[in-house]
Amino acid sequence: MSSPDTSNHLFELATRFVHQTNRHVFLTGRAGTGKTTFLRSIREQGFKKMAVIAPTGVAAINAGGVTMHSFLQLPFGTFIPSLSAGGWNSQRNINNAHTLLKNLRLSNDRRQLIRELELLVIDEVSMLRADLLDEIDVILRHVRKRHHVPFGGVQMLYIGDLFQLPPVVNNEDWDIMKEYYKSPFFFDAHVLQQAPPLYLELKKIYRQHEATFISLLNNVRNNNVVTETDLQLLQRHYLPGFEQPEGEKFITLTTHNAKADTINQNRLDKLPGKLYEFRAEITKDFNDKALPADMVLQLKEGAQVMFIKNDKGESRRYYNGKIAMVTRIQNDTIVVTLDDETELELEKEIWRNIRYRYNKDTDEVEEEEIGRFTQYPVRLAWAITIHKSQGLTFDKAIIDAGAAFAPGQVYVALSRLTSLEGLVLYSRVQQQSIHTDERVLAFTRSEQAEDMLQAHLLAEQQQFISQSLIQCFEWTRLSESLQEFYDEYEHRQIPDKNESVTWAKKLLESIVEMEEMAGKFTRHLEHLIPAAPQDNYAFLHERVTAGSNYFGDRIITAIDNIKEHIAQIKVKQRIKKYQLSLQDLLLTIERKKQLLVQAVRITEGLMKGTPATELLQQVEEQRKQLLVKAVVEQEAAPAKAPKGETRRISLQLFREGNTAAVIAELRGMAISTIEGHLAGFITTGDIDVKEIVSEEKIDIIMKALDELSPGEKSITPVKNKLGEDVSFGDIRAVLHYREWLQQESKVAE
Repeated sequence: MSSPDTSNHLFELATRFVHQTNRHVFLTGRAGTGKTTFLRSIREQGFKKMAVIAPTGVAAINAGGVTMHSFLQLPFGTFIPSLSAGGWNSQRNINNAHTLLKNLRLSNDRRQLIRELELLVIDEVSMLRADLLDEIDVILRHVRKRHHVPFGGVQMLYIGDLFQLPPVVNNEDWDIMKEYYKSPFFFDAHVLQQAPPLYLELKKIYRQHEATFISLLNNVRNNNVVTETDLQLLQRHYLPGFEQPEGEKFITLTTHNAKADTINQNRLDKLPGKLYEFRAEITKDFNDKALPADMVLQLKEGAQVMFIKNDKGESRRYYNGKIAMVTRIQNDTIVVTLDDETELELEKEIWRNIRYRYNKDTDEVEEEEIGRFTQYPVRLAWAITIHKSQGLTFDKAIIDAGAAFAPGQVYVALSRLTSLEGLVLYSRVQQQSIHTDERVLAFTRSEQAEDMLQAHLLAEQQQFISQSLIQCFEWTRLSESLQEFYDEYEHRQIPDKNESVTWAKKLLESIVEMEEMAGKFTRHLEHLIPAAPQDNYAFLHERVTAGSNYFGDRIITAIDNIKEHIAQIKVKQRIKKYQLSLQDLLLTIERKKQLLVQAVRITEGLMKGTPATELLQQVEEQRKQLLVKAVVEQEAAPAKAPKGETRRISLQLFREGNTAAVIAELRGMAISTIEGHLAGFITTGDIDVKEIVSEEKIDIIMKALDELSPGEKSITPVKNKLGEDVSFGDIRAVLHYREWLQQESKVAE
């Protein structure tokens, strides 16, 4: 469990915006301000149904989420926010809203998951292209059937630092995009003109502690304020001939993968001793193009390595980016020495590949592991690219970037360090190398002062309370669920289907009628809420209580109706899936009843003057308590009924006065099967044969059985002899009667 810094007011403020409002939020901050910790905190402490997505596979694995392409089945290529494809070559992979939705292939489970979603987190948003965010918006509106609401009503949380590396857009894609977008950055997506996020920047820096260095980084980040003094300070660390002293753990930050790999390989080759290889283990499904560590880790004693994961537990002996030295290798045992000269035996770590699923029983979005990657959490660390160093922390680093600094690279490279003392430059940092994209700087000017954010939070909280109150009486989702349940009859193969269809139609009509009345009631509430404080919410509470009682009574009627239907069909065959659907429907309606109770609690809190933050915390706790299985009987039949149970059901129905033909119809079974069930109870004495076969037929059948040849087991000759007046069921019943007579005779002896 994360332990966020409660002294960090902006951290706490951001947490409340996410948990206690529906406001879209862009959470940013300089390197080392705790963005990763914030995400972990939201995931562990939040109550909203959420998912975490990221632009790339590695970013998704590191964030503990999934790629946006896999979550929403986004196509690869360019999206244009126009219904016309223009004059673009049809061979290019270009989509608009029409082609995107036309080719969208989402399973029913995925659609249900998206409809239940309340919070969608996009991590590493600096790499997100504007057109991809518009694609996400189109899909969410479509699947959630809320076409006029940005993102279909899902709250969006964007996390990232725009001063780091920008989205990757090749020239061909930008030639298409530039006709529709001001820039490739996510903040220029068209949907954000309708739903701009609240800009919230974490300020407290945990990585650096030197005031001079922090000031320098701020100036580099905002390139228009870099001073000559700043440049002179950097040039003091320009040491082109620098060679790493023995025992000093420097890492080289460079611009290209090939150069970093060459440095690492050359340094490894120079070490004496045996080369060891440690192969990672992939279990089930794990994308080999998004591996978080080396598939084959090559090490020697004396190799410099870097941890690529944070330590678990309380001790926190290492963190992502910490440098260590391999001092001992024996078989599968790797021992490294840390900065303080302590030795640590490495343990393999697990990276999970997950997918999200909606659990109807608990009403939660859950993470389901579909694969895992197991490897030692280190990599060779004499060198690494600036791109891959994002999110890492180093005490000592050599920056070898030449003149090839891309926008943001100077800042990314410098901000990896904890202090200026550990900095070595192989190339001078020139004024022209420090160039943050002006479009990013313009967007960051939307930041608000902390006191304004606090006032904004209170207003958003009040709005969220009002929305939560109205949502308690929102009937659309329930009627949609019932409509989908009703539509499924077209594909169901169940006994007495017409009767069930008629029953479901009446239930649907009653829910639709309630939806119409609830729509009028919610509009009534929308008019009452603005003036509610004038009488201390007394009239609002009165109306909400009355509405809760009115709709609650009708909900109870619907619940009883469904339970009665379950009881009626439970004796039938081939209805297991149908029963499960009924249980799901019952669960949905039970939860609606609980929301009506919650509405009354909200207005009670408003009347008592409970502060918004405290009231919303109470609502969170109440909701957590409601996220349990509704109190309904689990009457879904098991995969295979216990031996004898199905026969006893037939016996019970027979005792209720039903004939074999009626029981067969009720249970969706053959008459001969039911006759066999009942005949078996003649042998046990539970049924008198005369209840099934007349005395006249019993005598005729007994005589015909006596005339069978010794050892004859087939009853067909008896049936052929006696003709249509006697059925096979009659004959089997008399056979069991003869068996019962023989048992009784033995007992008498």
